[in-house]
Amino acid sequence: MQVNRAAPGVEIKRATLEDVEAIALVLHESFAEFESLYTPAAFAATTPTSDQIRQRWSEGPVWVALQHGIMVGTVSAVPKPTGLYVRSMAVCPPARGQGVAGGLLKEVESVAIHDRHKRLFLSTTPFLTEAIHLYERFGFQRSDEGPQDLFGTPLFTMIKPLEPTNGAPANQSTLTQNKETKLNEQSFS
Repeated sequence: MQVNRAAPGVEIKRATLEDVEAIALVLHESFAEFESLYTPAAFAATTPTSDQIRQRWSEGPVWVALQHGIMVGTVSAVPKPTGLYVRSMAVCPPARGQGVAGGLLKEVESVAIHDRHKRLFLSTTPFLTEAIHLYERFGFQRSDEGPQDLFGTPLFTMIKPLEPTNGAPANQSTLTQNKETKLNEQSFS
């Protein structure tokens, strides 16, 4: 099992089925402060139970972030014909602003590049402003693509192209973006 360091005291690793209970708790804790902004069905979809996480386990890789051995974040990715879909990105409130989310996104992007996906994409709600700012710092841009709604809660899609834009290989472009992101994260922290 490969373990990567995202920031001091933070390790990112591939999750195992033994992690599903803790992943469900991290998702719930991460979104609990926003529950009143979701419809009940949308909140339930955003914070799946451990049984629901087990059922979708084979859809794609899942990562967890550990801070001093305690799970504080998670993200999963689902290969789609249009790119790699970033799903269930969550960081517990006490661990925010410490490089956890950035470390998780870097793992997803690394897999996307390795598997030759042309883009990353995700859906988010307009009220998750700090998450939106993070995604923008990582090169995601808003798109008019759907879905526009999750059980009555507004959504929009954000996309990060992984194709070269100026003739450079995709991974060179990504390396440049990662260096810029690291500089931005250091000034943001």
